[in-house]
Amino acid sequence: MKILVGIKRVVDYNVRIRVKSDGSGIDTDGVKMSINPFDEIALEEALRIREAGNAEEVIVVSLGGNECQQQLRTGLAMGADRAIQIDTDEPLQPLAIAGAFLKIVEKEQPGLVILGKQAIDGDNSQTGQMLAALWDRPQATFASELVLNGETATVTREVDAGLETIEVDLPAVITVDLRLNVPRFVKLPDIMKAKRKPLDVIALSDLGVTTDNQLKTNSYAPPPVRQKGIMVEDAAQLVAELKTRGLV
Repeated sequence: MKILVGIKRVVDYNVRIRVKSDGSGIDTDGVKMSINPFDEIALEEALRIREAGNAEEVIVVSLGGNECQQQLRTGLAMGADRAIQIDTDEPLQPLAIAGAFLKIVEKEQPGLVILGKQAIDGDNSQTGQMLAALWDRPQATFASELVLNGETATVTREVDAGLETIEVDLPAVITVDLRLNVPRFVKLPDIMKAKRKPLDVIALSDLGVTTDNQLKTNSYAPPPVRQKGIMVEDAAQLVAELKTRGLV
């Protein structure tokens, strides 16, 4: 069985985000970029499944320009067998990304597709669900535990009310949550080995995917500066101050 894992290049979660002075986007000059943390968890789970003997190959896929090859090579250093770059410089929205993934799925015929539940830049949490719908296969989102049982998978999901356990037939799409596992550290010998692993580049235009964006971002702005608090003498003064500020 093949496992397909989607990874995205994002600003590292330890970096403080800065908005460009003209409000046209996020300033990424000289900023550390990494694999989206949820995607890293997805890859770790795929590697553990392969190491347990339940899969033969793990393939990492990313959309973007040549800069995303850095993250694909990191995925190979973690232990993935092959990498595929869908080459594009367009800013894509979830439906177009899901459509591109579908073309790779149709080509590779994986038994399982594992994605992060969301990317930490857009926070859309839509790509996995859209891919399952386009592929017409079962989905299990927000997974905190995943167990394969032959032709099915048992998934424990993190939901608002607590935990929910479901069983889905394979092939399926799984999106993973934070508590599924702790990704492994990449060692220097693995980085060197990753340079010799295959990385295929496919132009997005060759996949025949419609990339018309349905949404347009007009501008970016940082959150407002938090106002300094004040000390009040008693509850009556607190209520009065809240009324003055229109909060009650």
